[in-house]
Amino acid sequence: MFLRGLKLNVCKWGYPLSKGKNLVINARVESVMDKPAFYNGICYHRVIIPASGFYEWNSWKEKNTFTRFDSSVLFMAGFCDYLENERRFVILTTKANDSMKQIHDRMPLVLEREQLNDWFDDKKVNELLCQTPVLLKREAEYEQQSLFS
Repeated sequence: MFLRGLKLNVCKWGYPLSKGKNLVINARVESVMDKPAFYNGICYHRVIIPASGFYEWNSWKEKNTFTRFDSSVLFMAGFCDYLENERRFVILTTKANDSMKQIHDRMPLVLEREQLNDWFDDKKVNELLCQTPVLLKREAEYEQQSLFS
């Protein structure tokens, strides 16, 4: 894998889209191209966020960790832009796959290592926005159990 022209950079997570409101940290792949606030970032400033994993909380507020089965690094698709005089990024989310569905209905758009160059190819980005991510390993420190189904 050779990623030409890429460089490591630091960004703050979240777009401050309205004063006094919480930051927008995720954008849905289904509507990202239609949102004026995201258009410049998704079209011209796509990024890859490498991580060892990510967390999601279930309805009982229990933290679940998601990682790859086959690698110590996963690559999440995102985009960035300059907002309030600093570079800020958002992670793209898609419908949850089978490894995530029981915890949450959304998940990050996870790219495969061989797709990293494609993420920056304008001709291939729409196809990547429609893909279902790889199944992930879920771990929870403890998990609420129920006697009823």
